[in-house]
Amino acid sequence: MKAKKIRTYRSAPRQEIEPLKIASISLLSNLSKIARGGIIREASTSGFLIELKRENLVMAELRQNLSLDLLVGSVVLIYLPQMDLELCGKVARTKFNGKSAGFLIGVDYTADAPEYWRECLLDLLPKPGEIDEL
Repeated sequence: MKAKKIRTYRSAPRQEIEPLKIASISLLSNLSKIARGGIIREASTSGFLIELKRENLVMAELRQNLSLDLLVGSVVLIYLPQMDLELCGKVARTKFNGKSAGFLIGVDYTADAPEYWRECLLDLLPKPGEIDEL
């Protein structure tokens, strides 16, 4: 008898946004830097999706693995220089997406982020084509 796979569904639909550059990702607990660089690809009122290349990883133990599952459950601080904004969230899931694509990291907002604030932030994030690269 096969065990049924339980699927969890997103609490809020993701919206495509103009890719936002991440300057740094740090662990909130001790402010140790996890990565320099990265891109936020999609966002919703419950969280966002980060694309991260292996060469952006600072911690040696993360760079040497094909999995970032060590980060799941950790609260991270993310700095977005284009918006001069720091976001705080909890790593919900990670996925290795291949050597050239790197990693995908799903981050959910922390429990203390009010829903109204999350909705306003989503409205402020640039839609595809709104930001011209210099």
